[in-house]
Amino acid sequence: MDNLASSGVELPDLSLLKKFDIPAPRYTSYPTADRFRHDITPEDYAEALRGRKSSKNQKALSVYVHIPFCSDVCYYCGCNKIVTRDHGRATEYLDMIAREADLAKDCLTGDTEIEQLHFGGGSPTFLSNEELERVMGIIRGRFTLQEGGEFSIEVDPRSCDASKVRKLFSLGLNRMSLGVQDLNPDVQKAVNRVQPYELVRDTMQEARSAGFKSVNMDLIYGLPLQTRESFAKTIEQVIELSPDRIALYHYAHLPNFFKPQRMIRDADLPSSLTKVGIMFDAIRNLTANGYRYIGMDHFAKETDPLSIAQKNGTLQRNFQGYSTRADCDMVALGASSISKVGRIYACNPREIDPYYEAIRAGHLATVRGFRLSDEDELRHWVIMKIMCQFEVRKQEVEERFGVSFDETFAWELKHLAHYEKHELVELHPDRIVVSPKGKIFVRAVAMQFDRYLRESDRAGGYSTIA
Repeated sequence: MDNLASSGVELPDLSLLKKFDIPAPRYTSYPTADRFRHDITPEDYAEALRGRKSSKNQKALSVYVHIPFCSDVCYYCGCNKIVTRDHGRATEYLDMIAREADLAKDCLTGDTEIEQLHFGGGSPTFLSNEELERVMGIIRGRFTLQEGGEFSIEVDPRSCDASKVRKLFSLGLNRMSLGVQDLNPDVQKAVNRVQPYELVRDTMQEARSAGFKSVNMDLIYGLPLQTRESFAKTIEQVIELSPDRIALYHYAHLPNFFKPQRMIRDADLPSSLTKVGIMFDAIRNLTANGYRYIGMDHFAKETDPLSIAQKNGTLQRNFQGYSTRADCDMVALGASSISKVGRIYACNPREIDPYYEAIRAGHLATVRGFRLSDEDELRHWVIMKIMCQFEVRKQEVEERFGVSFDETFAWELKHLAHYEKHELVELHPDRIVVSPKGKIFVRAVAMQFDRYLRESDRAGGYSTIA
């Protein structure tokens, strides 16, 4: 058994991993998006936007823009995307983004200053410099960017040369996430994403030179042809590049759901035992080189705001992952994007044609969503505390929501006793703590508080560690 006491995480033995490595949600929301219903309408979302000003505790504002286009398909990808080389499609799409932004802004009340802005995809850097300038103009023409706010973009190094990096910074973006996945040439060929180490290095150096405050790298383990030795080399190269944050995701091979994955041969995939070894090696190497294990698959330098936020208890989690900012109202633009304003989740169509049809008809594109009840708000808060802080204090819950913790969560406490028996959680009279050994299983711990999942008894569509 490995003990990484200095990093606050302990790696379990294989028997424990086998027992508790169960499919579990990532909890970027609660309820999770697969619980959303079709009785949430564009008018429900519009009403939530109009109600911001009168809210008792008006939240800060965040904006997300989904850019679905990619020039090439990566075989592992399960994202909502459109593979094309035709930039005419981007022109039409940005027209719709502008119209949707107008529709949302016409309903929005309260403070319209943006504290967080994020461009995701797809590949946002599919857009040309001129198109990037246009989409930032769309945002700036309708909202104010907060001084000192976090404005980020997901970057494909293959479509982000030095001039584009500088353009992104000149437009006001100050954080970047690089899609790297693996630096081994054979693995890159196997997943149809060839981007030499030198290209990644140059993109990152250009970002530093331009003035970006933070650079994240996305990595994936479990890809075809990966070995413990090859991925250890990738981690070594990443540590040399010294990104501020690292996301280490587990590849879920679901070719029946994602057609590009059918190009990956099952025989080329590493075994479950190899994947566990890859993950454990990465955790050891990253924590030994100044990175804090934030939770699940995220790491940050000890001096990074994410690490500081976790230490002081202010870390948050939303659809973009972990965040240093307080829980925001999020206005999301584009196909498949999910807004959350007040107690309403509002999701746009995944496919581009019905999204266009709704916007051209002059109304918001919501096709499903969820309205949170008092109990949903309570469980959302508890789950996010576990996911972000590895701890929930009963008195905080009782004072915030006016409930008796032990009575409200009697079922959960009973079932957590199994986790306590194996030293994955500590059940104190005043708090629940995820132990260093249990941090690897934090999703499974949080899942105990998910009433919808418990009552539906459905977890097969979620990912595991291995």
